[in-house]
Amino acid sequence: MKKIPEVTLLFWVMKICATTLGETAGDQLAQTMKVGYAVSSLLLLGFFVVVLLGQLAAKRYIPALYWAVILATSTAGTTMSDYMDRTLGLGYATGSAILVTILLVVLGLWWVSEKSLSVSEIRSRKGELFYWTAILFSNTLGTALGDYLADDSGLGFGGGALLIGSLLAVVVLAYYFTSISRVLLFWVAFVLTRPFGATFGDLLTKSPEKHGLGFGTSGSSLILLGILVALVVYESWRQRQAGGPDAQPS
Repeated sequence: MKKIPEVTLLFWVMKICATTLGETAGDQLAQTMKVGYAVSSLLLLGFFVVVLLGQLAAKRYIPALYWAVILATSTAGTTMSDYMDRTLGLGYATGSAILVTILLVVLGLWWVSEKSLSVSEIRSRKGELFYWTAILFSNTLGTALGDYLADDSGLGFGGGALLIGSLLAVVVLAYYFTSISRVLLFWVAFVLTRPFGATFGDLLTKSPEKHGLGFGTSGSSLILLGILVALVVYESWRQRQAGGPDAQPS
């Protein structure tokens, strides 16, 4: 079931772009358009289910479809996290703790069922469902962590992004210079790229008075969408050049 892209530098660039867009687009719907976190979460979870069904039905890796599901998990994760932390009043620390527990349970059940958490060894529909469930909750967790760093920790948007960026750099060094499990490093990086996107998205959208760049949710979302679309087009072209329209990543 080669329906997942190679984990390369391009993968991580697209993942950070998609999760940052998820932060700004989720805020656009829930805050700027005043739909609210609960309704936004239901709408975005519905979108997630629709694109996920398309991904499950696909027989090969389709870049536009795969990254649509990633984007759906990120936007839904943004509003779900905000609903837990703000509307329900759990707070960022408590919300993060709950989401860490859920993610660990999902990964534990996946390991018990499939005996592997490697994304290159997904061979069944059950494994695919575990993969997307883990991604949904890792992106939701990342939003809560990013908000905690930006708001409660005192680091601010720039400081939070710098801290997460530094941690990601440590993961990269561990990948190249240690024997730590590559599967473990992948999931650590996958979780960390979400709060990096969350804090970077806040840095783009918030006003200068709040130590942001002031692009707003609409402007930031349009910029990020344009970048992500360009990268998806490039990925599709690269896939065709590698071996025709049905080429698969190794």
